[in-house]
Amino acid sequence: MTLQLFGHPFSSYTWKALIPLYENGTAFTFRNLEDAEANAELEARWPLKLFPVLVEGDRTVLEATAIIEYLHVHHLGPVPMIPADADIAVQARMLDRIFDNYVMGTMQRPVLDALLPEERRDPVGLGEAMARLDKVYAWLDAHLAGRAWAVGDSFTLADCAAAPSLFYADWVRPIPEALANLRAYRARLLARPSVARCVEEARPYRAYFPLGAPDRD
Repeated sequence: MTLQLFGHPFSSYTWKALIPLYENGTAFTFRNLEDAEANAELEARWPLKLFPVLVEGDRTVLEATAIIEYLHVHHLGPVPMIPADADIAVQARMLDRIFDNYVMGTMQRPVLDALLPEERRDPVGLGEAMARLDKVYAWLDAHLAGRAWAVGDSFTLADCAAAPSLFYADWVRPIPEALANLRAYRARLLARPSVARCVEEARPYRAYFPLGAPDRD
């Protein structure tokens, strides 16, 4: 049965699901939601039309983290995304939630605010989001001291979450130069072939970024 991934090349959570597929050379068909037929099929499978969504036969898997867990169970490749050591696996899952909730979730607040009419924008909420990013950046910088990847020497689920989170968050709130560990980690992520491929595939859609994509990366 052929794996199908419904998503969009510019979507951060689509990247998160694409990265393990690219890392392991897993065969799949990408259903780009720029296509009307793919959109209609996605809605039929998941009325909220949130993505990515993975389909294999009669199985439909929602949410990027669950997709990575499914791939680990059913399409295990040479780069396991869930560490074999149970304690390290807990750390990977913890960092996955930190990147999704406190980096990506926070940076989406100013992005969504920019989509509103000016009279409905929330400068107080915007300031709170920036302050929260500053705090999580500092925590991550300390956490990453002496680590190549989010939980040590192996690329895991946590790094799949980190790559799109830090890529886009740095567009919204640039990581300060003083946070050398975090800046170097972001650079390592973007240099990894699976992530670099996502960056290039998303490049044609940068005009979609409401705050204006910076002329870098």
